[in-house]
Amino acid sequence: MKKLRGALVGYGFIMERGHAAGYRARAPRDVEIVAVADVSEERRAVAQRHFPGVRVYADHRALLAAERELDFCDVATPPSEHAAVTHAALDCGLHVLCEKPLATSIEDARSMLLHATDAERVLYPCHNYKHAPVVKTVRAVLDAGRIGKVHLVTLQTFRNTHAKGVNEWRTDWRRERRYSGGGIAMDHGSHTFYLAFEWLKAYPTAITARAATLGTASGDTEDDFTCSLKFPTGVASAHLSWNAGVRKVLYTIHGQRGAVRVEDDAIEVATQVPGPDGKPDQIAWKFERESISSDWMDSSHVTWFNSLFDDFKSAIERREFVGQEAREAFLCVQLIATAYASAREDSRELPLPGLTALEGDDVSDRLAQKARGAGARELGK
Repeated sequence: MKKLRGALVGYGFIMERGHAAGYRARAPRDVEIVAVADVSEERRAVAQRHFPGVRVYADHRALLAAERELDFCDVATPPSEHAAVTHAALDCGLHVLCEKPLATSIEDARSMLLHATDAERVLYPCHNYKHAPVVKTVRAVLDAGRIGKVHLVTLQTFRNTHAKGVNEWRTDWRRERRYSGGGIAMDHGSHTFYLAFEWLKAYPTAITARAATLGTASGDTEDDFTCSLKFPTGVASAHLSWNAGVRKVLYTIHGQRGAVRVEDDAIEVATQVPGPDGKPDQIAWKFERESISSDWMDSSHVTWFNSLFDDFKSAIERREFVGQEAREAFLCVQLIATAYASAREDSRELPLPGLTALEGDDVSDRLAQKARGAGARELGK
């Protein structure tokens, strides 16, 4: 595959420390960053120091109007701008790598998937927790069947504050709904939900949720969120907070024959073993513990980025314009929006339409038609 020429839109913390650092590590092998857009003049200057010779613009519209030889656009603006930037990039025939959440509304997320389908360009979300080494280890444990079929998952994400933006532009934008679209559920919900999808091997059918502002920080977004999800295969519960005493993730995955516990880099696998006489009531437990260096304390997650970008490249090579990752990103937005609705209604359980919410727009049919067309073109060569 030829070297990809990319543009970066939004040069804040996660772009600078996560994405851009990853691009610099792999260039000049397979990627070249040629243009950057950011509303802050100071941030544009930072980008020019990191990528000597890069062209900078005050907004994505100016960038896309001027740049004619791009392959992809990496979007890391605040979530309220994700949809607008993605649509503009797709209009220019670019593949799009987009930070989570994909959008701040179900309608915007749906329109992004439809546009990518029609444009025949890849839309790929930054679901980077899937690429954490300890999560990859969990995947191997489950795939090997060591704990049996999973039926219960708990996911806890604790932070002692909201993630701060750069000093040059609205450091506390995550506490402003007009930019963030919501609080900790909008910021961390995607990570929580797509891991639950993977571990329970299904998509949820209902949710009940509570969202509250418990801290003293100013703003109009929630900083504490809990929810319970019904799946065809089991249940999941989650607690996300910006008011914790420590930065930490705690996950547990429970199966028929054991369980997995993750605490940042530490993983413990508990499996049932026969007792001395092999009788059912004499089951004992075997505990295996190890540390899988995953750098959870580094909020840029730069060490996970290359694995994520490799998957984005593979989707481009396969012409997988709206694949499982994009569809799950849509489901995450649907879940967040429905969770907020449940919280407004005193935690009433609400149903989730799931991927059927896309069927009214015939996304599946349109994707199938695109695939058949691509196959016909290949046969005609």
